[in-house]
Amino acid sequence: MKRGVGFIGGKSGQVTIFIIIAIIIVAVVVGFFFISPRLGTSDSGASFNEENPRGFMQNCLGDNFKETVELISLHGGSVEPTNYVLYEDNFVNYLCYTSEDYTTCVVQQPLLKRHVESEIKGAMTTKVNECFSSLQENYENENYNVVLTPGDVSAELLPNKITLSMSHVLTATKGSTQRVEDFSIVLNNNLYELLGIANSIVDWESTYGDSETTIYTSSYRQFKVEKKYGANESKIYILTDINTLDKFQFASRSLPLPSDYGEVAIF
Repeated sequence: MKRGVGFIGGKSGQVTIFIIIAIIIVAVVVGFFFISPRLGTSDSGASFNEENPRGFMQNCLGDNFKETVELISLHGGSVEPTNYVLYEDNFVNYLCYTSEDYTTCVVQQPLLKRHVESEIKGAMTTKVNECFSSLQENYENENYNVVLTPGDVSAELLPNKITLSMSHVLTATKGSTQRVEDFSIVLNNNLYELLGIANSIVDWESTYGDSETTIYTSSYRQFKVEKKYGANESKIYILTDINTLDKFQFASRSLPLPSDYGEVAIF
């Protein structure tokens, strides 16, 4: 009987030991996941490598840069349009507009490319400052003496890409001195070509009151040009790069008919 009791007690003790070991393993794993994100990374989540500060900025800004460009493209060139038509839950900016019946529209953004570049710059400046602060903090955590000289932020639309340039200067010293300037990141996006087509359509709208989309689809096989009709005699043009699915859409209101056009008067 004593041997039986001893056997049962031994098995119970083994189970208890396994439970304790399992708890320790779980605690170690959980602790690792809580601690590891803080190692070698900034609050922004971008990996820090003291030898590659430009790569840090690319990682820190990349997703936000892409989202900003997509938002501006869906809104017709502005972060927050002020003269727009609602289309599929997006405030689509009028690039050509008139409030008068039977009148061709007036171009709203004659310098569209420059306007879009300015909108990107304005939307990204705060995030750029946050990422530089995070970069500086990472260097200081590695016992560097850091001097960060703020600079200008600029965006430029080029064929097949958009660049965001920062003239900030970072000087980090620990034994030797590392000086880094001329920061820039690149987004693969063909908004440059899409805006060229948009300008051409706007020119037709302001001159003739309409445009023929088949002209563009036959001339530019890489792009799809659609024309939809929205509220208040509006037309929404949707331009898509077939290869990359980059998109730009905008609205026009030209040669609108009176709201009571076609109604039959009853006397």
